[in-house]
Amino acid sequence: MDIEALKYPLGKYEIPEEITDELFDQWIETLASLPEKLKKLVGNLSYDELELSYRPGSWNIKQVVHHLADSHMNSFLRFKWILTEDKPTIKTYNEGEWAKTADATNEEIMESTDILEGLHNRLIMLLKSLRPDQKKRTFIHPEYGKELSLEWMVGLYAWHSRHHLAHIKQAIEYQGEFTPEKVNE
Repeated sequence: MDIEALKYPLGKYEIPEEITDELFDQWIETLASLPEKLKKLVGNLSYDELELSYRPGSWNIKQVVHHLADSHMNSFLRFKWILTEDKPTIKTYNEGEWAKTADATNEEIMESTDILEGLHNRLIMLLKSLRPDQKKRTFIHPEYGKELSLEWMVGLYAWHSRHHLAHIKQAIEYQGEFTPEKVNE
């Protein structure tokens, strides 16, 4: 069992050498389509299916859905800081601990899909309004320890959207293969 392949079913995020307008628009489309794709994927899952994990020791589907809402709320704030402050150092958060909170472990996932729907409507409006110079605005990311661009972050969150959709599909495909009981057999 290749844990890295299960952890990164699409591979790790890699920034292209050149970010063209066409690529930036594709990323926006990926972000715009996330809420609908997510609702279609998880909307009819049972409580038991929401407990499925995509690899040994991973979050279950409901935690992934809630994580998407948490992460993309943070991304929206980060975009706003980048656009309104000079090279801000963005705030990070402990996503592993956030995934353990009561709101991130409950089965009411549609609340998080609804958050994503409204949030992405605003995010897409914001991203489509950007001038070329705004796409190049930079920020400091403490985890990377370097200056990065807003367009880099748009690509990251487009990848993040596809990455977690792949995790959910993987969890559904493996149908409980990664429960502690089965992993320890």
